[in-house]
Amino acid sequence: MKSVIILGDGMADRPIPELENKTPLEYAKTPYMDSLAQKGELGLVHTIPEGMKPGSDTANLSVIGYDPKKYYSGRSPLEALSIGVPMKDTDVALRCNIVTLSEEEDSYEKRHMIDHSSDEISTEDAAILLEAVKKELENDIFKFYVGTSYRHCLIWDKGEVVELSQPHDILGQCIEQYVPTNFGAKENSDNANGDNSNDGYALLYDMMKKSYDILVNHPINVERRAKGLNPANSCWFWGAGTKPALSSFEEKTGKKAAMISAVDLLKGIAVGASMQVIEVEGANGGLHTNYEGKAQAAIDTLTKDGNDFVYVHLEGPDEMGHQGSVERKLQAIEWLDERIVKPIAEGLKAAGEEFRMLILPDHPTPICIRTHSSEPVPYVLYDSTTELQNTWCYNEKEAESSGNYVAEGHTIIDKLFEK
Repeated sequence: MKSVIILGDGMADRPIPELENKTPLEYAKTPYMDSLAQKGELGLVHTIPEGMKPGSDTANLSVIGYDPKKYYSGRSPLEALSIGVPMKDTDVALRCNIVTLSEEEDSYEKRHMIDHSSDEISTEDAAILLEAVKKELENDIFKFYVGTSYRHCLIWDKGEVVELSQPHDILGQCIEQYVPTNFGAKENSDNANGDNSNDGYALLYDMMKKSYDILVNHPINVERRAKGLNPANSCWFWGAGTKPALSSFEEKTGKKAAMISAVDLLKGIAVGASMQVIEVEGANGGLHTNYEGKAQAAIDTLTKDGNDFVYVHLEGPDEMGHQGSVERKLQAIEWLDERIVKPIAEGLKAAGEEFRMLILPDHPTPICIRTHSSEPVPYVLYDSTTELQNTWCYNEKEAESSGNYVAEGHTIIDKLFEK
């Protein structure tokens, strides 16, 4: 029996007036997910443990079977694993977004967070911009590493796990109250080449401000403005954490497993869990990703490569939620149904494989708040060998009415594996 998880990142939502007070999942045309719901089990699962933030890090750890309260050590260390960053036990990793800040204000602190992704900047352009930052700001304490699109990594030698604001949580807001806190009185630390324990916050803040000066008039940003794109004009640090220690997925479950995702976080979880990471050309973590390539890679890894389980992650719905675009979130959901769920299920059936498939979001990303929330999310569990007869459609409302509820997200995978 083969096993599949299809994860529509941020796919769940809240009722939206312009969609007749339906959620995007209710409103979107998702005939294939609806048909699987009618033949399988529909319910709600709470992926975010009580007291933890609703991030894709904690939520995806839950879905893949790792209790975040036990295994979570921060988001950025998982991303660092995925891009091969050598982390020491004393290192702290931070996410380094290349963001768009407003430019009309006189001081850095008064600027506003316009776009956490700089219009989903390409990895190629972002790498050039990050190289310009590295040239000016990298030293023995801080090292920069290129990731994917706007998502990059900063390693802080003998650093501290500090509380920093997520840029996608403060879209449209003035950044003054969200920049690194506890700086001390001086902006220019005299400890830049020595002990950083007292002035680390000041150093982070100083680098953020200096990165704006480096990037604001960079030729790539001059070109982006000319094309009507948001300039990628500042680094923004967040998601600090220490080196993670995940147990092997195969030893834990007895399943040989693979991960298909364009997002460093998910690939990092896979590396930490000793899963195979499958790279798909053209997969970019955006709305216009290589859906067909991901679907075929999932089929191939289960039918040809000897893997028992594959985790297929789609970032598009989450990104569209952050953008506040109802139309694009609907499109992301409909393409996931048509170009991921349908071909994988039909491809496995055509290959004569018996399989169980779990479809769900990791967390909601409601359009109305443009960031993550902690409500339970709807799941569908389908077994190709035991088709049921229900009248469900796949959405939040009907999942709640089903009466099925999984309180601890990290146990949902046991349903998939029939434990």
